[in-house]
Amino acid sequence: MNDHEREWSQMISAAIMNAKNTGRSDIADYLTLRAANDTIRIAGIQWLFENLIGIAAEANRINAAVTTERVDPHSFDLRGARLTGSLLQIRLGVRCLTVEAGWTRSPADGFMRGGALAAAKLTHFGIPRSNVELLLIKGDEAPHWRQVADGKAALDFELDGLARHFAIFVGG
Repeated sequence: MNDHEREWSQMISAAIMNAKNTGRSDIADYLTLRAANDTIRIAGIQWLFENLIGIAAEANRINAAVTTERVDPHSFDLRGARLTGSLLQIRLGVRCLTVEAGWTRSPADGFMRGGALAAAKLTHFGIPRSNVELLLIKGDEAPHWRQVADGKAALDFELDGLARHFAIFVGG
């Protein structure tokens, strides 16, 4: 959890306590649900970034000279909504794979389409046909990332999907 997320969590916790103290259990319940969903969102984004960084680190063990840079907080637009989260850029010479992941934080930001908890964009510099959008969807057992096709979350996106995008990034 980065400083921005930690501060956000503290603000939500304070708002929950305030709502309970003023007898607004409906608001406290809503904020408690939101905090639980935020925990899932943070874990989903952390999974995405840590695994991609791990793939890059493995490539560096084979002398690939890949660099990574993470920016927190980061805001970006996706399908008419303003998402706040994190940015990860992976570079190899002039090649760049950018991953932006986050969720809407307020009603003014728009809404998360398709019942998603969070969304992500993987952007390949100079290879737009390889770009993808992902949605973090609540599953029966656990939340999971799904790749968007025709505007809907259609395909499961797992570790092998990250490996394929890294292979595209390095030119393989």
